Amino acid sequence: MDIADASGGRFPSNPDQALACLTDIHTWYRSTGPIPDDEHTIDTLASDPSPLGPPVTNPGQIFAVGLNYADHSQETGLTVPDEPLIFTKFASSIAGPAHAIPLPTETCDWEVELVVVIGSPGRDIAAENAARHIAGFCVGQDISERKAQMAGSPAQFSLAKSHQAFTPIGPWITTLDELATPYDLAITASIDGETVQSARTSDMIFDIPTLISHLSKVCELRTGDLIFTGTPAGVGYSRNPARYLRPGNLLTSKIEGLGVLRNAVTVAQNSWSAVQCTS
Repeated sequence: MDIADASGGRFPSNPDQALACLTDIHTWYRSTGPIPDDEHTIDTLASDPSPLGPPVTNPGQIFAVGLNYADHSQETGLTVPDEPLIFTKFASSIAGPAHAIPLPTETCDWEVELVVVIGSPGRDIAAENAARHIAGFCVGQDISERKAQMAGSPAQFSLAKSHQAFTPIGPWITTLDELATPYDLAITASIDGETVQSARTSDMIFDIPTLISHLSKVCELRTGDLIFTGTPAGVGYSRNPARYLRPGNLLTSKIEGLGVLRNAVTVAQNSWSAVQCTS
Protein backbone atom coordinates (compact mmCIF):
# COMPACT_ATOMS: atom_id res chain seq x y z
CA MET A 1 0.00 0.00 0.00
CA ASP A 2 0.96 3.64 -0.21
CA ILE A 3 1.56 4.20 3.48
CA ALA A 4 1.23 7.98 3.20
CA ASP A 5 -2.28 7.69 1.71
CA ALA A 6 -3.33 4.90 4.08
CA SER A 7 -2.19 6.86 7.15
CA GLY A 8 -3.66 10.17 6.02
CA GLY A 9 -0.20 11.66 5.62
CA ARG A 10 1.01 10.63 9.07
CA PHE A 11 3.86 8.54 7.64
CA PRO A 12 6.08 9.06 4.57
CA SER A 13 5.99 6.84 1.49
CA ASN A 14 9.74 7.22 0.99
CA PRO A 15 11.16 3.93 2.34
CA ASP A 16 14.33 5.51 3.74
CA GLN A 17 12.29 8.04 5.71
CA ALA A 18 9.76 5.40 6.81
CA LEU A 19 12.53 3.35 8.43
CA ALA A 20 13.08 6.11 10.97
CA CYS A 21 9.51 5.71 12.28
CA LEU A 22 9.15 1.96 11.86
CA THR A 23 8.03 1.37 15.46
CA ASP A 24 5.21 3.91 15.12
CA ILE A 25 4.20 2.40 11.77
CA HIS A 26 4.07 -1.03 13.38
CA THR A 27 1.81 0.21 16.17
CA TRP A 28 -0.45 2.09 13.74
CA TYR A 29 -0.78 -0.86 11.39
CA ARG A 30 -1.68 -3.35 14.10
CA SER A 31 -4.24 -1.01 15.66
CA THR A 32 -5.78 0.32 12.43
CA GLY A 33 -5.55 -2.73 10.15
CA PRO A 34 -5.63 -0.89 6.80
CA ILE A 35 -6.47 -3.02 3.78
CA PRO A 36 -3.71 -3.32 1.14
CA ASP A 37 -4.35 -2.58 -2.52
CA ASP A 38 -5.55 -5.80 -4.17
CA GLU A 39 -3.21 -5.18 -7.09
CA HIS A 40 -0.17 -5.29 -4.83
CA THR A 41 -0.72 -8.23 -2.50
CA ILE A 42 2.24 -10.10 -1.07
CA ASP A 43 1.46 -13.17 -3.19
CA THR A 44 1.30 -11.11 -6.38
CA LEU A 45 4.53 -9.25 -5.67
CA ALA A 46 6.27 -12.46 -4.60
CA SER A 47 5.65 -13.96 -8.04
CA ASP A 48 6.35 -10.70 -9.87
CA PRO A 49 8.43 -8.17 -7.90
CA SER A 50 8.92 -5.91 -10.95
CA PRO A 51 6.73 -3.08 -9.54
CA LEU A 52 9.08 -2.79 -6.56
CA GLY A 53 12.24 -0.76 -6.24
CA PRO A 54 14.88 -1.40 -3.58
CA PRO A 55 13.42 -1.21 -0.03
CA VAL A 56 16.36 1.00 0.97
CA THR A 57 17.28 3.46 -1.77
CA ASN A 58 20.17 5.45 -0.38
CA PRO A 59 21.96 3.73 2.53
CA GLY A 60 24.63 5.79 4.21
CA GLN A 61 26.84 2.73 4.73
CA ILE A 62 26.93 -0.71 3.14
CA PHE A 63 29.06 -3.19 5.06
CA ALA A 64 29.85 -6.64 3.69
CA VAL A 65 31.36 -9.67 5.38
CA GLY A 66 33.84 -11.95 3.64
CA LEU A 67 34.27 -15.67 4.28
CA ASN A 68 31.45 -15.92 6.81
CA TYR A 69 30.49 -19.50 5.91
CA ALA A 70 33.04 -22.25 6.51
CA ASP A 71 32.17 -24.06 3.28
CA HIS A 72 32.78 -20.87 1.30
CA SER A 73 36.17 -20.43 2.98
CA GLN A 74 36.96 -24.02 2.06
CA GLU A 75 35.98 -23.67 -1.59
CA THR A 76 38.16 -20.56 -1.95
CA GLY A 77 41.12 -22.26 -0.28
CA LEU A 78 41.31 -19.49 2.32
CA THR A 79 41.64 -19.86 6.08
CA VAL A 80 38.53 -19.41 8.23
CA PRO A 81 39.00 -15.93 9.78
CA ASP A 82 39.45 -15.36 13.51
CA GLU A 83 37.28 -12.24 13.38
CA PRO A 84 34.89 -10.79 10.77
CA LEU A 85 36.47 -9.70 7.49
CA ILE A 86 34.78 -6.44 6.50
CA PHE A 87 34.70 -4.58 3.20
CA THR A 88 32.24 -2.09 1.71
CA LYS A 89 30.00 -1.68 -1.30
CA PHE A 90 28.90 1.69 -2.68
CA ALA A 91 25.33 2.96 -2.67
CA SER A 92 25.25 3.75 -6.40
CA SER A 93 25.22 -0.02 -7.03
CA ILE A 94 21.84 -0.54 -5.25
CA ALA A 95 19.09 -2.10 -7.41
CA GLY A 96 15.64 -3.55 -6.87
CA PRO A 97 14.39 -7.14 -6.66
CA ALA A 98 13.65 -7.40 -10.40
CA HIS A 99 16.13 -4.94 -11.89
CA ALA A 100 18.37 -6.17 -14.68
CA ILE A 101 22.07 -6.68 -13.93
CA PRO A 102 24.21 -5.38 -16.83
CA LEU A 103 27.53 -7.23 -17.08
CA PRO A 104 30.58 -5.01 -17.62
CA THR A 105 32.93 -8.00 -18.21
CA GLU A 106 32.80 -11.76 -18.75
CA THR A 107 34.00 -12.53 -15.20
CA CYS A 108 30.99 -11.52 -13.08
CA ASP A 109 29.93 -13.84 -10.27
CA TRP A 110 26.94 -14.35 -7.95
CA GLU A 111 26.80 -14.34 -4.12
CA VAL A 112 23.41 -14.64 -2.40
CA GLU A 113 23.36 -13.08 1.07
CA LEU A 114 21.05 -12.22 3.94
CA VAL A 115 21.07 -8.44 4.37
CA VAL A 116 20.48 -6.78 7.74
CA VAL A 117 18.79 -3.36 7.63
CA ILE A 118 19.63 -1.15 10.61
CA GLY A 119 16.70 0.60 12.25
CA SER A 120 17.79 2.19 15.52
CA PRO A 121 21.24 3.80 15.33
CA GLY A 122 24.00 3.18 17.85
CA ARG A 123 27.64 2.68 18.78
CA ASP A 124 29.22 -0.01 20.95
CA ILE A 125 26.13 -2.21 20.71
CA ALA A 126 26.33 -5.34 22.84
CA ALA A 127 25.54 -8.56 20.98
CA GLU A 128 22.67 -9.33 23.35
CA ASN A 129 21.08 -5.98 22.42
CA ALA A 130 21.65 -6.22 18.67
CA ALA A 131 18.06 -7.18 17.77
CA ARG A 132 16.84 -3.83 19.14
CA HIS A 133 18.78 -2.08 16.38
CA ILE A 134 17.53 -4.22 13.47
CA ALA A 135 14.71 -2.85 11.32
CA GLY A 136 14.53 -6.17 9.49
CA PHE A 137 16.10 -8.45 6.92
CA CYS A 138 15.99 -8.67 3.14
CA VAL A 139 17.51 -10.79 0.39
CA GLY A 140 20.62 -9.48 -1.35
CA GLN A 141 23.08 -10.33 -4.09
CA ASP A 142 26.72 -9.27 -3.86
CA ILE A 143 27.54 -9.41 -7.58
CA SER A 144 31.31 -9.46 -8.03
CA GLU A 145 33.56 -8.68 -11.00
CA ARG A 146 36.25 -11.21 -10.16
CA LYS A 147 39.08 -10.08 -12.45
CA ALA A 148 39.23 -6.61 -10.89
CA GLN A 149 38.51 -7.98 -7.42
CA MET A 150 41.53 -10.25 -7.47
CA ALA A 151 43.89 -7.84 -9.26
CA GLY A 152 46.74 -6.46 -7.22
CA SER A 153 47.90 -7.17 -3.71
CA PRO A 154 45.93 -6.52 -1.62
CA ALA A 155 42.84 -7.28 -3.65
CA GLN A 156 40.36 -4.52 -4.54
CA PHE A 157 37.00 -5.75 -3.30
CA SER A 158 34.87 -2.61 -3.02
CA LEU A 159 35.06 -1.20 -6.55
CA ALA A 160 34.79 -4.64 -8.15
CA LYS A 161 31.53 -5.21 -6.26
CA SER A 162 29.97 -1.80 -6.95
CA HIS A 163 29.22 -1.65 -10.67
CA GLN A 164 25.75 -0.57 -11.76
CA ALA A 165 23.04 -2.84 -10.25
CA PHE A 166 25.64 -5.05 -8.52
CA THR A 167 23.71 -4.76 -5.24
CA PRO A 168 20.10 -5.89 -5.81
CA ILE A 169 18.10 -6.08 -2.57
CA GLY A 170 14.50 -6.79 -1.60
CA PRO A 171 11.84 -7.65 -2.33
CA TRP A 172 10.94 -5.88 0.94
CA ILE A 173 12.14 -5.56 4.53
CA THR A 174 10.83 -8.35 6.75
CA THR A 175 10.70 -7.48 10.45
CA LEU A 176 12.01 -10.11 12.85
CA ASP A 177 8.62 -10.70 14.50
CA GLU A 178 7.47 -12.26 11.20
CA LEU A 179 10.14 -14.99 11.47
CA ALA A 180 9.90 -17.98 13.82
CA THR A 181 13.68 -18.53 13.70
CA PRO A 182 15.20 -15.30 12.33
CA TYR A 183 18.80 -16.50 12.58
CA ASP A 184 18.17 -19.91 10.95
CA LEU A 185 16.73 -19.51 7.45
CA ALA A 186 17.22 -21.51 4.25
CA ILE A 187 19.19 -19.52 1.65
CA THR A 188 19.51 -20.44 -2.04
CA ALA A 189 20.53 -19.05 -5.41
CA SER A 190 19.74 -20.50 -8.82
CA ILE A 191 20.60 -19.69 -12.43
CA ASP A 192 17.93 -20.50 -15.01
CA GLY A 193 16.34 -22.87 -12.49
CA GLU A 194 19.57 -24.70 -11.57
CA THR A 195 20.42 -24.41 -7.86
CA VAL A 196 23.99 -23.14 -7.44
CA GLN A 197 23.96 -22.22 -3.72
CA SER A 198 22.05 -23.82 -0.86
CA ALA A 199 22.66 -23.46 2.89
CA ARG A 200 21.16 -22.13 6.11
CA THR A 201 21.97 -18.79 7.68
CA SER A 202 22.69 -20.56 10.96
CA ASP A 203 25.86 -21.83 9.20
CA MET A 204 27.42 -18.37 9.53
CA ILE A 205 30.76 -18.33 11.35
CA PHE A 206 29.94 -14.96 12.93
CA ASP A 207 26.24 -14.60 13.63
CA ILE A 208 24.28 -11.40 13.12
CA PRO A 209 24.43 -10.11 16.71
CA THR A 210 28.21 -10.64 16.67
CA LEU A 211 28.54 -8.73 13.39
CA ILE A 212 26.49 -5.78 14.67
CA SER A 213 28.55 -5.64 17.86
CA HIS A 214 31.83 -5.86 15.93
CA LEU A 215 30.95 -3.13 13.44
CA SER A 216 29.49 -0.76 16.02
CA LYS A 217 32.71 -0.81 18.03
CA VAL A 218 34.27 1.16 15.16
CA CYS A 219 31.44 2.78 13.21
CA GLU A 220 28.20 4.35 14.32
CA LEU A 221 25.48 2.24 12.73
CA ARG A 222 22.77 4.49 11.34
CA THR A 223 19.17 4.04 10.24
CA GLY A 224 19.09 2.47 6.78
CA ASP A 225 22.62 1.08 6.86
CA LEU A 226 22.95 -2.36 5.27
CA ILE A 227 25.04 -5.33 6.39
CA PHE A 228 25.64 -8.06 3.80
CA THR A 229 26.33 -11.02 6.07
CA GLY A 230 28.33 -13.28 3.74
CA THR A 231 27.64 -15.96 1.15
CA PRO A 232 27.69 -19.76 1.39
CA ALA A 233 29.57 -22.10 -0.95
CA GLY A 234 28.65 -22.42 -4.60
CA VAL A 235 30.00 -19.26 -6.22
CA GLY A 236 31.23 -19.47 -9.81
CA TYR A 237 34.79 -18.28 -9.22
CA SER A 238 35.68 -21.33 -7.11
CA ARG A 239 34.43 -23.91 -9.60
CA ASN A 240 36.73 -25.91 -11.86
CA PRO A 241 36.47 -24.60 -14.47
CA ALA A 242 35.26 -21.24 -13.23
CA ARG A 243 31.70 -20.33 -14.17
CA TYR A 244 30.34 -16.82 -14.56
CA LEU A 245 27.06 -15.08 -15.30
CA ARG A 246 26.10 -14.73 -18.95
CA PRO A 247 23.69 -12.40 -20.75
CA GLY A 248 20.26 -14.03 -20.85
CA ASN A 249 20.61 -15.76 -17.46
CA LEU A 250 17.91 -15.34 -14.82
CA LEU A 251 19.47 -15.13 -11.36
CA THR A 252 17.00 -16.10 -8.62
CA SER A 253 17.92 -15.47 -4.98
CA LYS A 254 15.70 -16.73 -2.16
CA ILE A 255 15.75 -16.73 1.63
CA GLU A 256 13.11 -18.51 3.67
CA GLY A 257 10.52 -16.04 4.96
CA LEU A 258 12.11 -13.05 3.23
CA GLY A 259 11.01 -13.45 -0.38
CA VAL A 260 12.72 -13.78 -3.75
CA LEU A 261 14.85 -11.64 -6.08
CA ARG A 262 14.52 -12.35 -9.81
CA ASN A 263 17.20 -10.46 -11.71
CA ALA A 264 17.73 -10.86 -15.45
CA VAL A 265 21.34 -10.67 -16.61
CA THR A 266 21.97 -8.34 -19.54
CA VAL A 267 24.85 -6.70 -21.39
CA ALA A 268 26.25 -3.37 -20.23
CA GLN A 269 26.83 -0.69 -22.85
CA ASN A 270 30.43 -0.72 -24.11
CA SER A 271 30.93 -4.04 -22.34
CA TRP A 272 32.93 -7.06 -23.48
CA SER A 273 29.88 -8.72 -25.03
CA ALA A 274 28.69 -5.60 -26.79
CA VAL A 275 32.16 -5.15 -28.28
CA GLN A 276 32.21 -8.78 -29.40
CA CYS A 277 28.82 -8.41 -31.07
CA THR A 278 29.91 -5.37 -33.10
CA SER A 279 33.43 -6.43 -33.97
